[in-house]
Amino acid sequence: MSVKVEKTDNKNEVKLEFTIEAKVFEDSMKKIFNKSAKYFSIPGFRKGKAPMNIVEKFYGSEIFYEDAFNDVFTSVYENAIKENKVEAVTKPDVDITQMKKGKELIFTVTVGTKPEVKLGKYKGVEIEKPDYKVTDEDVETELTKMQEKNSRLVTVEDRAVKSGDTVIIDFEGFVDNTAFEGGKAENYELVIGSNTFIPGFEDQIIGMNISEQKDINVKFPDEYFSKDLAGKDALFKVNLHEIKEKELPKLDDEFAKDVSEFDSLEELKHDIKFKKEEEADKKNKSELEERAVEKACEVSEVEISDGMIEVELDNMFQDMDRRLSYQGLKMEQYLKMVGKTKEDFRKDNRDSAMQSIKMRLVLEAVYNDAKLEVSDEEMKAKVKELAETYGKNEEELNKNEDLLNNIKNGIQTEKAVKYLVDNAKVVAKKENKKSEEKADASKNK
Repeated sequence: MSVKVEKTDNKNEVKLEFTIEAKVFEDSMKKIFNKSAKYFSIPGFRKGKAPMNIVEKFYGSEIFYEDAFNDVFTSVYENAIKENKVEAVTKPDVDITQMKKGKELIFTVTVGTKPEVKLGKYKGVEIEKPDYKVTDEDVETELTKMQEKNSRLVTVEDRAVKSGDTVIIDFEGFVDNTAFEGGKAENYELVIGSNTFIPGFEDQIIGMNISEQKDINVKFPDEYFSKDLAGKDALFKVNLHEIKEKELPKLDDEFAKDVSEFDSLEELKHDIKFKKEEEADKKNKSELEERAVEKACEVSEVEISDGMIEVELDNMFQDMDRRLSYQGLKMEQYLKMVGKTKEDFRKDNRDSAMQSIKMRLVLEAVYNDAKLEVSDEEMKAKVKELAETYGKNEEELNKNEDLLNNIKNGIQTEKAVKYLVDNAKVVAKKENKKSEEKADASKNK
């Protein structure tokens, strides 16, 4: 086999010309025949028992060409890319020049290569420091959520329905004096103010008393999922059986003991604040890193080909499909639910794909420009961490070349991001600056 590599007229693109010995191609044809022999029915032979030369006479040798080519391509392309140090970033565009049994297999592959990044003055760029803080109000809000979570519903009989109540009702809906399918229920539990019913329905429940019956008039939204009901006026006959209100537990030491490992409300508040401050610190760090990377991308230039964008969109599609599968959904189902197509997905995410590609390339360029390195100790520590997290054997993980490359790339990215932050000029929020200037001015007066 021989491989000739040359640049094309297009920037960031190379062409590889492969010449494969005739025997290699014929061996692949035999391999394909052996896998598929059982499917061939030839007169005079039992199904799957006809020899290859008979099958070729009956169907033509070309019947094996496509699969044999794919088999050869798979075995030679990746090796050729590695040996010739071609950093391919797009799908290979294949052009077959010669493919015939008994002759050399000749084909060319045109592929996009990693573009050069022109780094701008990324050191010393000014970035605004995020300033997420935890207030007493944040702690009280969290306590309120805990109250809500531990609340209970109690029946009330001495008043009418108000917003926030849970009611038990019977109802039946009519359009043009005719009951419609799905419009009837008994002992239905409804939270007033939850906006789970047609607009206006819950509002008209407010003020009703137990055992009261009422006709409620509403209009189905024009975009209602049922076309038979969309935009139509409807009447619901409602019978109210029960009113329940939410009873919140008292915020005291007993509450703290019931919902946590702490003996007092003050200890619980302290723990909530501590955890929220940890979250705020992580958010500040994450946002500061994002801003540093954004600035580095803003001052840098890189040409991103359509081929790279298409590959990135493929990856984004597959990633979302994988995440949806954890929820028992397929991508096709999700797109149908949101009224989108695959083409819509690609169009909607094109800018995001370009940004992701540029960010990766810029961070890689920063890593190389700063002459950063990943040590063996850092790799070992990361492998050990993964092994402990997922209950794997370290030796097995160290044999996985793709995994090791991913780990190394991840550490390189982390180092590049840290380098950008460490070399940025971090300034306070502009509002804070103005407040400080006003305060200084007042002092001077």
